[in-house]
Amino acid sequence: MAGKDQRERLAEELVNQIAEMGYPRSFGQLIAVQLGTESTLLRMLHYLSSVQPNSAEEIADEMLAICSDRDRWRKKKEAEYYNAAYNKLIRDGLDTDD
Repeated sequence: MAGKDQRERLAEELVNQIAEMGYPRSFGQLIAVQLGTESTLLRMLHYLSSVQPNSAEEIADEMLAICSDRDRWRKKKEAEYYNAAYNKLIRDGLDTDD
């Protein structure tokens, strides 16, 4: 459960940072929920501290870009998994000992 605790801590840190920038906590909570993973939360925290965006729209745009990258990575890993399974099937054939 350490991963969940870490994710919750990062989400709270993100909400606090967004609130310190003058935006509602509810906005920060929505951003945190959409990001969802430790790596995406960390990426957003880094963005907020290094870029210091001037509007909620910039924050939302970055969240969308981060989510898009995450989804693209997931699809790539899924395709790699199924490609490897297909290649194994081609190489080894079907297991039809019945």
